[in-house]
Amino acid sequence: MAHELYRVADLPVLQNRTFADAQSARASASADIVLVQDLKSGLIFNQAFDADKLSYDSDYQNEQAHSAQFQQHLKDVEGIIARHFKGRELIEVGCGKGYFLELLRSEGYAITGIDPAYEGTNPEVIKAPFTRGLGLAAEAIVLRHVLEHIADPLAFLAEIADANQGGQIYIEVPCFDWILEHRAWFDVFYEHVNYFRLEDLQRMFGTVHEAGHLFGGQYLYVVADLGSLTSSLPAPIQPLQMPADFTASIECAKRIIGSAPHTAAGIWGASSKGVIYSLFLQRAGVAVDQVVDINPAKQGRYLPLSGMRVSSPQEAMEALPAGANLFVMNSNYLEEIKRMTDGRYVYHAVDSASFS
Repeated sequence: MAHELYRVADLPVLQNRTFADAQSARASASADIVLVQDLKSGLIFNQAFDADKLSYDSDYQNEQAHSAQFQQHLKDVEGIIARHFKGRELIEVGCGKGYFLELLRSEGYAITGIDPAYEGTNPEVIKAPFTRGLGLAAEAIVLRHVLEHIADPLAFLAEIADANQGGQIYIEVPCFDWILEHRAWFDVFYEHVNYFRLEDLQRMFGTVHEAGHLFGGQYLYVVADLGSLTSSLPAPIQPLQMPADFTASIECAKRIIGSAPHTAAGIWGASSKGVIYSLFLQRAGVAVDQVVDINPAKQGRYLPLSGMRVSSPQEAMEALPAGANLFVMNSNYLEEIKRMTDGRYVYHAVDSASFS
């Protein structure tokens, strides 16, 4: 039995896939979200999710490591891994473009990567989805921002534990409690079938060595023994309730832009958050002049469904006059963005708890 939490229609199937032209972007695939809590396990997931809709390729761009702030986050993660896994052989399942894997290699770790979207040339990275048939095993597994994409997370972890014959695991995922507290409706998207709370990760294992929050509270992590993975989770004491004002900040953005119709506006951040935010504003009849991202692979390309073009910071600064409203999608980057833009704009951190 499931308790419905949140419902939204026609979101991009892959919000981080970019397109060469606006027409292709607007015609890209969409799907629905029906976010529910399983009253047997307490886990939260998209009941309408269909994994067959997803296909990751070279047009999928989700690299965040262009930001110095995010690079610091990765160093913080390496510090946690060093406390538990230093000197051990590692496998990173879902290594993406390989930035974190290369960071670990530079610190002396022996590590193999697995990811179908990998584009580099490192022979230690296998360009394929993880399966037991790969025949890989290591003393510890790194699983960063993968479990939220997996339709049956416990079964997936059990497959890893079986293939690896135990060992330890580092898991990192977005924090659903943070999403609720900050009314970050733009952090709910189709690619993420699961939405975890810290207690969910802790309940999955009998032996947890360390657990907590990272990246300003936006992410959760746990270091645990794979062999202690549970086969089922106890039912929640009380079902989760969504905030009544979860999407209220849409109206706030409309007021800000509507109160200054002759003032330009931009969105900084064209990854997941910015894709959803710009799409919702567009559907609410609110126009912005620029969507900005520091990732060169996104610049000059177009966002799914909205068809909005992504500008480089330099291009956006040439187009947006001083005093323009700039909606910053991730407050972790706010000071970095202010420095890059010489403080010339009116900045709105849309994930701030006070933005409503």
